[in-house]
Amino acid sequence: MWAIEVKNLSKVFRKTTFGRRQEEWALKGVSFQVGVGETYALLGPNGSGKSTLIRILSTLLLPDAGRVHILGHPLPQEERKVREKIGRVSVDAAFYKKLSPQENLLFAAQLYGLSPREAEARAMAILERLGLETRRFGDPLEEMSRGMQQKVAIARALLIRPPLLLLDEPTTGLDPKSRRDVQAFLEELRREEGTTILLTTHDMVEAERLAHRLGFLARGQLVAEGTAEELKRLAGALDLEEAFIRLTGEGLQEEAHAP
Repeated sequence: MWAIEVKNLSKVFRKTTFGRRQEEWALKGVSFQVGVGETYALLGPNGSGKSTLIRILSTLLLPDAGRVHILGHPLPQEERKVREKIGRVSVDAAFYKKLSPQENLLFAAQLYGLSPREAEARAMAILERLGLETRRFGDPLEEMSRGMQQKVAIARALLIRPPLLLLDEPTTGLDPKSRRDVQAFLEELRREEGTTILLTTHDMVEAERLAHRLGFLARGQLVAEGTAEELKRLAGALDLEEAFIRLTGEGLQEEAHAP
């Protein structure tokens, strides 16, 4: 059984501008598989469809065509079972900013059906491992840096010990130390708990460090996938960034053109 199985997935956004109906394809026939316990990275510029794909896999968005199975459960038919088995971290995680990490996490624990004691112990262990000082656990989130808030988002996603973690650019905007803390924790999580991780990122170094396999996404299509070494050989490139540019014809810092 695959942890993630995606077949011919497509998503189009339709809008009307000055009376003219327009279609913007966010995904066009994307297919890939992720093994249980594997870390798979999707790389692409803004607007390539990465976030749309993560939203579909996390049951927040319906595709227009294609097939998705998460841990053996088809979407959208068994979306409730999927939600019980995934944790999701986005680049702009939503919180109650006036509340502390403790209060936000205990609220999330209630939604998950966890006891406050179990949730607090789990959250504290994760935050300490990620380098968040325990004295800040009761401070309002609005007083914390982007890096600190992102660590709280990761702790929230891991409260239920999900077998599958969906990470949408989790280290974007973090300082170098916070980025290293998060990357080291993800490596440890996969190694010790066998967590499957799907990661979207712009960071080539991060992708090469964390992922067993990588997929290059451009203009809503998966144009190449393989190990870092396989992709570099395929492109005749010395490094992963050069391989990406040669195989997609795009850079990673383009402005968004699609949702």
